[in-house]
Amino acid sequence: MGEVILTMKEIDKSFPGVHALDHVNLEVKKGEVHALMGENGAGKSTLMKVLTGIYTKDSGTITFEGKEVEFHNSREAQDAGIVIVHQELNMLGHLTVAQNIFIGREFKKGMRIDDKKMNEEAKKLFDRLNIDIDPKETMSKLTVGKQQMCEIAKAISHDAKVIIFDEPSAALTETEIEELFKIIRDLRSKDLGIVYISHRMDEIKVITDRVTVMRDGTYVGTLITEDSTKDDIINMMVGRVIYEDPKTESMVPKDAPVVLKVEHLKAGHMVNDVSFELHKGEILGFSGLMGAGRTETARAIFGADPIESGDIYINGKKVVIKNPQDAVANGIGYLSEDRKRFGIVVDKTVAENTTMANLDNYMSGIFIDKKKERDVAQKYVDDLATKTPSVDQLVVNLSGGNQQKVVIAKWLTRDCDILIFDEPTRGIDVGAKSEIYKLMNQLAADGKAIIMISSEMTEILRMSDRVVVMCEGKKTGEIGIAEATQENIMNMATREIG
Repeated sequence: MGEVILTMKEIDKSFPGVHALDHVNLEVKKGEVHALMGENGAGKSTLMKVLTGIYTKDSGTITFEGKEVEFHNSREAQDAGIVIVHQELNMLGHLTVAQNIFIGREFKKGMRIDDKKMNEEAKKLFDRLNIDIDPKETMSKLTVGKQQMCEIAKAISHDAKVIIFDEPSAALTETEIEELFKIIRDLRSKDLGIVYISHRMDEIKVITDRVTVMRDGTYVGTLITEDSTKDDIINMMVGRVIYEDPKTESMVPKDAPVVLKVEHLKAGHMVNDVSFELHKGEILGFSGLMGAGRTETARAIFGADPIESGDIYINGKKVVIKNPQDAVANGIGYLSEDRKRFGIVVDKTVAENTTMANLDNYMSGIFIDKKKERDVAQKYVDDLATKTPSVDQLVVNLSGGNQQKVVIAKWLTRDCDILIFDEPTRGIDVGAKSEIYKLMNQLAADGKAIIMISSEMTEILRMSDRVVVMCEGKKTGEIGIAEATQENIMNMATREIG
């Protein structure tokens, strides 16, 4: 690590009813990967938005390359050399890779855009990063991992000196994460300062040099990664010990009835002859690599995608599910992996989102009984420990983990007997994960049946009573949790069936 390139000192920021940042410090050196960690709502994103000019700080100082600075928008920060690679990719699918990289600052030949020059410059960027991507390829045709690489190339094209990676690996496969780490190490070797925001503890130990921890809008401290344990970091983040031991035996009674039976389900090329059973009080883990067909199976069961063939039985009775309304009427709730697109309405309040799937119960004549709606929303805010100033807060203003809790509350008010949790803790910190795990275990103990789709092996092994494994649209294995290991699950996840 070299000299200090960026210092944020005593940064303070308040919004109406929320003290978001309370005298927070951050120091980044050249040639360093510096992790910024904390629970959802700890203030990490707010701090980065203050740095890049999206928010104006109330007090404190920012020093960049030895000079005190204050940016008024993200363009000023980019021009100075501070760039964010966002978790939610900001690419336009219908444009080419090169057009996306240089959008808003296109090369021109006279009055016309010079696509040839843009392709050449994009190729130079990819060569510098050792990335094999065709600049002329349409963005929508790339994998999420390749799109992420394009975002990094775009950041480098701004002559970046500090790059902020916000949950960069959340939607990547293991292979793509390895490629990402190669690029980050290469950037570090070129003396860039890198801020790495992630909830994945294993990544932090592998890729970072130092860790700064925030909690509830305050600065807790900075550790040297190699001198710290996972428990040290977690304890700083949450102020308490969190245990993540795998489950060693099924919690489901042997005589538990089958509440959902799926036979020979086919839905498009990603769901091909899938059969399984789900018992009352069971957490059935669905494991597999990205693109295995797990989400597509869930969406077909929930009626979000059409079923071509196969049968679904609920409590022994054959049902026809043509749309999500049919699924909900049959007692199935679905927490999508993409909560912002399918789980919540971000410009509605916590209360409005909570009752959305069960609105008939909160009507008084032709009007919504707002008091009744607020009361039930407050109950679930308390039960789930959702961090919000009030149930009248807009969901867009909540952190990702707290938005997820609102989605869970929505289905709990509907009192669904079968719940599908698709990547329930994606983008959620270790403290909020622990709370959601406790909630899922309690729901199962209360007799709810849960399908849990997860790409995190530790989550599968910690939560599941039984594991179904998929590969390329087919079920390739099923195993009880007592016999399940990372190795045998991965073997099934890479097994092809003819």
